[in-house]
Amino acid sequence: MTDTPIILNADQVAELAPRIDLAHELRAMFAELGQKQAVQPSQSVTLFPEDRGDFITYLGAQGTAGVFGAKLSPYLVTKDAPIITAWTLLMSMETGQPLLLCDSGQLTTERTAGTTALAVDLLAPESAKRLAIIGSGAVAQAHYRHACKLRNWSSVTVYSRSLADDIAAQDTWRALASYIQFASSPEMASDGADVVMLCTSSGTPVIDTATIGANTLVTSISTNVAQAHEVDPAWLNQAQVYCDAQATTPDSAGEMVLAARDHGWSKEAIMGDLATLVTETCPRPSQGKPVFFRSIGLGLEDIAAAKALLSLAKQSS
Repeated sequence: MTDTPIILNADQVAELAPRIDLAHELRAMFAELGQKQAVQPSQSVTLFPEDRGDFITYLGAQGTAGVFGAKLSPYLVTKDAPIITAWTLLMSMETGQPLLLCDSGQLTTERTAGTTALAVDLLAPESAKRLAIIGSGAVAQAHYRHACKLRNWSSVTVYSRSLADDIAAQDTWRALASYIQFASSPEMASDGADVVMLCTSSGTPVIDTATIGANTLVTSISTNVAQAHEVDPAWLNQAQVYCDAQATTPDSAGEMVLAARDHGWSKEAIMGDLATLVTETCPRPSQGKPVFFRSIGLGLEDIAAAKALLSLAKQSS
């Protein structure tokens, strides 16, 4: 007789997620990956028939932790707004039995922000003082929560197209930190910033890279839009480029695909990823050129977050 896996819905995950030490979990997981004790296959997109949407499969296996699994994230076309959900299945590498099935909506938000925060900690100068955030929704807020203690920020500036008219969103941001300021344009937000975190669901550039400082770190995340890119692909030729997983990201990240196709950029120019940064087997950025970090979201990030969630759920039961 096998144990029944723990099943957590969105509300149960939301209660437990803030207690996860994602900084520790992600750093440990990327160390496993760098030491070849974890496996990160490429994500795959499966199209539904009759243009009804698709689903992305995120896979990963942590050998040291003894777990493996998958997250399935469908994009369902409807007459109104599309439906996007995500569920993660965590399994034991020792018994082959399922351990956890959980709603991954908030968990994805948290691991996305946690991954960016790890990149900021590894790539931004210790002297970084000014932080800019492009985007103002839940993902942007999670980015701030995970990054706020990484450096002694003297200023945090937020911009999104909707923020100026959304008093409730402004109040939410002020509740996070009283010193947060709001900008009227992405260029105003990023002017003089040491770190610019792009936290949107845009499929096209959201910032003029001509305004990015010579030593500024820009981070970017992914969305379901085909070939989505938050920066001009041509800018990759001017930046020191890093990503979450060098073996898989260049074939999925929109600006990397377009930069290689249209602007003579090569994925061989990528200086390192989170696994090689954590294990100190790649060069750190040098002064005089901007730094770009691109995350597409990895199955291993989902597995690491789910493993931590399982531990908390067991403690709470």
